[in-house]
Amino acid sequence: MSLLDLTPDELLTTTRSVRKRLDLTRPVPLELVKECLRIALQAPSGSNRQTWHWIVVTDAAQRAAIGRYYRQAVHTYQQSEGACGSLFPEDPQRHAVQRRVGSSVAHLGEHLGEVPVHVIPCLDASRAPEYNEAGRWGSVIQAAWSYMLAARARSLGTAWTTLHLMYEKEIAALLGIPEGVMQVALIPTAYSLGTDFRPAPRQPLDEVLHVDTW
Repeated sequence: MSLLDLTPDELLTTTRSVRKRLDLTRPVPLELVKECLRIALQAPSGSNRQTWHWIVVTDAAQRAAIGRYYRQAVHTYQQSEGACGSLFPEDPQRHAVQRRVGSSVAHLGEHLGEVPVHVIPCLDASRAPEYNEAGRWGSVIQAAWSYMLAARARSLGTAWTTLHLMYEKEIAALLGIPEGVMQVALIPTAYSLGTDFRPAPRQPLDEVLHVDTW
């Protein structure tokens, strides 16, 4: 498949969390997902342990079941104090952005089960280092981001979400995930409705940069 005409910087700054602009009607070839995962496996891995596993869910009944759990999790999340749509009320401009994000989260909550592919990166905890959390999760998260970049380059939309982990045990049972294998995220994957994504508003670098000392 041909790639989008993006520079490396454009790819990095326009790979967004796509929720409302996922095409729920167009099938995604499994081979295309595998192509993105082969790229993901080239990501850095602490001590070269490669403790990752990747579950790709395409079965309609399984996706629908995960979608029901996810809908419940989104509802619980939206009622919490930390829900994205309620953050930064003191800053009207930033709060407006948060409300839009909250709306897109709600949309995905209603439609996750219809997204044609769910990619669930997992961690084999029995092989992961125990001496720090960064070492435990870092390798898998980097690979997942590489997957999302590769997907964007191929006109696919993705989003990083962990809300399904409220029902991790139930979903593990549904998918036959063995004991000791931990789910890291759920990445809905579909063709995006359009590819004209832009960089998102972010804090100015000078507000978060510390050189030599805090």
